[in-house]
Amino acid sequence: MEKYVVLILSYILGSIPFSLIITRIKGINLREVGSGNIGATNVARTGNKFLAALALFLDSFKGFIAVYIAQQFCDNNDFYIYVSAILAVLGHMFPIWLKFSGGKGVATTLGILIAFNIDITLVFVIIWIIVFLAFRYSSLASLSATSTAVAWSFFFQRNLFLTLLIIGALVFLKHHRNIVNLLQGKEYKFYR
Repeated sequence: MEKYVVLILSYILGSIPFSLIITRIKGINLREVGSGNIGATNVARTGNKFLAALALFLDSFKGFIAVYIAQQFCDNNDFYIYVSAILAVLGHMFPIWLKFSGGKGVATTLGILIAFNIDITLVFVIIWIIVFLAFRYSSLASLSATSTAVAWSFFFQRNLFLTLLIIGALVFLKHHRNIVNLLQGKEYKFYR
């Protein structure tokens, strides 16, 4: 029974729309900014770097804490821990409070990676930074970092592979419009 409570809690934690909450406190309607998405990247489009950093931290933290709680209360049962990670991302992407219209799951995925392993986290962050600095597209950086994390897990942490493959597929699914925009040269670019 305790394991099922942890799984439900993972979804609920993931579904807390921190970016929407913190921007609303500042009088900003995030749904009317940039892409209208409720993730940390769109908070950055408000021009408020502090809010963007806070959104990134909080969205990552909920992924981390969901996995951490599962690790503590699921008797190190990998199945429940991995499902809790997926549910945290699903909660972020499809929050019940917002009619299942949420963010793209990248920051939450980062938090999950931190909970699992620092090596794969560093790979994810380094790839994200390199691609972002080279091309200035957050979406391309996110997709590249996610793909690299999935590939890394296949070669070096096979136990995480299926979980990260599922999360990666969800991240790509939520970025479908960005992928089309990238291919058409219409994607939003961050300038210095």
